[in-house]
Amino acid sequence: MFKFFLRWIDSWSGDVQTQPVHPNSAYKIQWLRILPFILLHIACLAVFWVGVSKFAVCFMLFFYVIRMFAITAFFHRYLSHKTFQTSRFVQFIFILIGTMSAQRGPLWWAAHHRYHHRFTDTENDPHSSTHGFWYSHVGWFLNDQNFKIRKEVVKDWLKYPELIWLDRFNLPIVLFTAAAIYALGEWLAFAYPDFQTTGPQLLVWGFVISTVCLIHATLCINSLAHLYGSRDFDTQDQSRNNLLLSIMTLGEGWHNNHHFYAGSTRQGFYWWQIDVTYYLLKILSWFGLVWGLKPVPKRIYAASRRNLSEINISSKKLKNGDLS
Repeated sequence: MFKFFLRWIDSWSGDVQTQPVHPNSAYKIQWLRILPFILLHIACLAVFWVGVSKFAVCFMLFFYVIRMFAITAFFHRYLSHKTFQTSRFVQFIFILIGTMSAQRGPLWWAAHHRYHHRFTDTENDPHSSTHGFWYSHVGWFLNDQNFKIRKEVVKDWLKYPELIWLDRFNLPIVLFTAAAIYALGEWLAFAYPDFQTTGPQLLVWGFVISTVCLIHATLCINSLAHLYGSRDFDTQDQSRNNLLLSIMTLGEGWHNNHHFYAGSTRQGFYWWQIDVTYYLLKILSWFGLVWGLKPVPKRIYAASRRNLSEINISSKKLKNGDLS
């Protein structure tokens, strides 16, 4: 029992996951181990007790955006795909912020995402859309197999002890973040009463609600972005481009683009495809904080135009009654 609960504190205390995911594992939910996840959602009901203030809502939005950027830019485009470079210090700061998102450890996150790209929408995909919406949205990370980190997939990052530390102790980092936000609210209530916030209020709005929204917005890319939207590129999976999801996730909703070519820093391949994460990374590059941003190759744009031409030709044939 002690070893079981130790995994909540040190996620590396168990065995390393090396076996592919079996679809039957979708039904083996580890209810006790996901207790913190359940309690986080129940805690949202506390809004009826703590009330609301403009400061609490503004803090909620700010903490949502800064953590979403850390997830999309550094967990995804940096750790998972290496689409840009940065210093070790900047790497640590933003990955620490991403770890505050309660999406488990950064190496766990990157490893599962790399595995997802290897086996997209197949039985070996950790969150395959072929298993249904609920499994691809939340069921996949609630089973025993996907609790464990696939170290063999992220060997290139194991040379950084600080990243290993963040991955191992991701839950204590989240709890410390919640405590710090509560303390901030209590201090503001004393020092700046005009803000009309308190420790409990800032905890609920700034951490609980912000984190729940952040988690589900990220998970929507695994689920909804494989169900709803346009397919501008011909891929072997069910990935879609979705404007609404792109707004919610700072640019991750251009998922069909990403699955066609994952090597670009930019996921909104065209100027009209809003990609806030890319814009922010571009700004950071002006200050020398990141560099080596990888562009979208010309051949990718050529492939998109070719697909569009084929679609237009097919549409004309259908209108003219030509089914050949």
